[in-house]
Amino acid sequence: MSDQTTVVAALREAMTQFVAEREWQQFHSPKNLAMALSVEAAELMEHFLWIDNDASRAEVRDPAKCEQVADEIADVACLVFALCNALNLDLSETVRRKMAKNVLKYPVEKCRGQYRVSE
Repeated sequence: MSDQTTVVAALREAMTQFVAEREWQQFHSPKNLAMALSVEAAELMEHFLWIDNDASRAEVRDPAKCEQVADEIADVACLVFALCNALNLDLSETVRRKMAKNVLKYPVEKCRGQYRVSE
């Protein structure tokens, strides 16, 4: 299984099945899922806390560290899928719509090589 061959629907279904087998739907309100997503994102950030950009790149060259970071990324993704399931959102369409907005908000000619839009 890889990004090249896996569809989002299959990942969302895997999350649906995981949640259903544990009867966790009762806990998966939008509020709880958003809070859990924030917690998992914080756990991901913790791997890079207090180190600079170069050190953060070096950190994940160690296979064991990279696996820990990958696990946190997976937790974040699983919660995104669960939140989409709870809200009945099509993730692909949601991302496409947001990217279209971002293209307008961050035009290439004003943003290339910069982290903020110049006026």
